[in-house]
Amino acid sequence: MVSVLLIVLVTFFCLYGLPESMAAREPTLTVIVVGDGFSAKTLSDAGITNILILEGTDRIGGRIKKTKFTGESVEVGANWVEGVNGNEVNPIWTMVNKIGLKTYYSDYDHLPANTYKQTGGVFEKSTAQKAYDLADEVSEFSKKLSVSLTSERKEDISILASQRLKSHVPSTPIEMAIDYYTYDYEFAEPPRVTSLQNTELLSTFANFGEDLYFITDPRGYETVVHYVAKQFLTTNKDGHITDPRLKLNKAVTETQYTSRGVVVKTEDGSVYNSDYVMISTSVSVLQTNLINFVPDLLILAIYQFDMSVYTKIFLKFPHKFWPTGNDTEFFIYAHEKRGYYTIWQQLENEYPGANCLLVTVTDDESRRIEQQPDSETKAEIMEVLRNMFGKNIPDATDILVPKWWSDRFYKGTFSNWPIGVTRLSTIRLGYVIHAPVGRVYFIGEHTSEHYNGYVHGAYLAGIDSANILINYAKKKIFTYNIKPKGT
Repeated sequence: MVSVLLIVLVTFFCLYGLPESMAAREPTLTVIVVGDGFSAKTLSDAGITNILILEGTDRIGGRIKKTKFTGESVEVGANWVEGVNGNEVNPIWTMVNKIGLKTYYSDYDHLPANTYKQTGGVFEKSTAQKAYDLADEVSEFSKKLSVSLTSERKEDISILASQRLKSHVPSTPIEMAIDYYTYDYEFAEPPRVTSLQNTELLSTFANFGEDLYFITDPRGYETVVHYVAKQFLTTNKDGHITDPRLKLNKAVTETQYTSRGVVVKTEDGSVYNSDYVMISTSVSVLQTNLINFVPDLLILAIYQFDMSVYTKIFLKFPHKFWPTGNDTEFFIYAHEKRGYYTIWQQLENEYPGANCLLVTVTDDESRRIEQQPDSETKAEIMEVLRNMFGKNIPDATDILVPKWWSDRFYKGTFSNWPIGVTRLSTIRLGYVIHAPVGRVYFIGEHTSEHYNGYVHGAYLAGIDSANILINYAKKKIFTYNIKPKGT
């Protein structure tokens, strides 16, 4: 659900020197940005253009990443534009349509007719519908409670605590499966660790709309990142970025900052100097020693946030054995172990004739699966599918298991807002993850005021943080406003 470019924007003149015609002018403002191309464009638009981009990997796009799977281009990271057709327009949706990316509407309205028992096939629709209706009733209670707690400035609680107040904690396989679909499938962590006040109501859907569109374009979701980058980086006649300010395979190892400026070091021994630095690595990377900060970053919010893990597993079969056609795209498996291969998507609409399924796992299951051979994962999945569709179905011929948690540049997929860390309280405590520490600024989806975890959150947060830096560096105005939800 989110995009981080592990990049560093550094002063152009630090590397190449200033032209003689500029020597007598006022010194050029310089910025290092570790991470996000969205903020880089905002800086460039404001006239801060002497930059060099150092990308830690061999590509730009971060957690927006496509790959080939049995001839199809699939997204192993962010896949949906979430929040469409509401009162406000999602800026990512605007770009997707301007570029002309191929998308497909995701329809979840028919899950009661497509919910499977642990063994023995599908539930009767009437039986399943009762469980879904109860889950909706509990969810509505949680939303009203969240609004009440926020308006009365009361302390945050977990979603699970809200369920307990309603005297209904999901416990049966079907109840746990629906609960998993409602919360874990969105936040990649269970209700017991997820903030009530910062997820109910969820600003993405309240503001931008409740529709979701699945990216299926062979050019990839990352085309959005390239679209933004090409607005401030030069390209050749074929449209490829050739700007000398972009260099790949440049991983940052140390950031030193003082009242006078910033020094950034990379793995290959290079050293770069600038006036300011903007950090857009994932929050979990900030919690590790991948980048050494001198002095240490003493920001409590960094260590309170969770970096969730969301794993989309793709499978290819010799032929289809699952229902296809209208109202069958998504189906749910209700196992006694919560979150055990629960959410399924048949991809016939997105990839006609490919005979592919997608199953999503999260959190501890994602970490467990990343540590075992793909052959074991495949065997587990086949047992689940045979419990749903019978013993005679064919084995999968291919499997793709993305491993974001194991990747040192990401250590997960997107942030989940912690319980009790309200946007208002972080301001009062001075632990705002969005606010700068001296000459160090922060960007990325985890810094978004209301859209953390989403691609549009990374985009909007990048713009906001860049504007904070611009106002201070150029106008000596240092203000930022982070409002609590509902104000």
